[in-house]
Amino acid sequence: MTSQFNSLLQVLDFFKDEETCKNYLAEKRWGDTPACPHCGCQKVYTTNRGYKCGNKECHKKFTVISGTIFENTKIGLRTWFAAMYLCTAHKKGISSLQLSRDLNITQKTAWFVLHRIREMLTENAPELLEGTVEVDETYVGGKNKNRHANKKTKEGEKDKTPVVGVLEREGNVSTYVVEETTGEVLQGIMRAKVSTSATLITDSYKSYVGLGKDYKHTAVKHSEGQYVIDRVFHTNNIENFWSLLKRGIIGIYHNVSPKHLHRYCNEFGFRYNSRKIKDTTRFELSVGRAEGKRLRYTDLIKK
Repeated sequence: MTSQFNSLLQVLDFFKDEETCKNYLAEKRWGDTPACPHCGCQKVYTTNRGYKCGNKECHKKFTVISGTIFENTKIGLRTWFAAMYLCTAHKKGISSLQLSRDLNITQKTAWFVLHRIREMLTENAPELLEGTVEVDETYVGGKNKNRHANKKTKEGEKDKTPVVGVLEREGNVSTYVVEETTGEVLQGIMRAKVSTSATLITDSYKSYVGLGKDYKHTAVKHSEGQYVIDRVFHTNNIENFWSLLKRGIIGIYHNVSPKHLHRYCNEFGFRYNSRKIKDTTRFELSVGRAEGKRLRYTDLIKK
């Protein structure tokens, strides 16, 4: 089933009913051969409401949304697909208030839908970054002086949440929300996510000292007014991504709690990594990540 659309109206025209949506999801998920999400068996029978596993040890019933981010949803897939298109096509995202107005759903429902979409956009198995890799950390959160009296942090408490970004030149960016930016934390991320054949470029933050043991490492000394070395070594690309992330948070979402920050970073990272492709292809990529993801409302709101 081929889809081509460049606007919300075209999305709604293409996904004209629930049956079309289910057929589209089934094709993107399984192709021509449905598989049981419980045991993986491809011997499957069609029932009035979905499918039934042919494996005698399993023999469970399931539908096209079983084992996906859409499982147990009370919202139609047509609405879900419209929300996914809006979330992935808008460069800075879309707020739950705006989505609720656009799709005629409650703000609470829109907020939950958007968080499940962000959970879905998480990389399943990100590849090690290669080539020239820029690394930087930033801090996300409002200034204490601008908070309401009941939201102010106590003296000595952190105002902002640190986020580490790792960006492959001409490639993808990965983000990691961390509690602290010690050498152990930052270098642990580097060694787990970046190939040892890569060239690392960082600023002169002390936590990066020692990376030269495993990588070709260049530190740009911003504190001394140095921003580019030999026209090659700089962290401009990852800093541009931080600018995009922060402008989006301030302009669209206004405030993001540390608890949910990693999902917002996933959202912005997904759009950045798919920046060179069309909205249709980006939408198809997001649908392809629906399987194996689950975010219950109780888990979302628990402290």
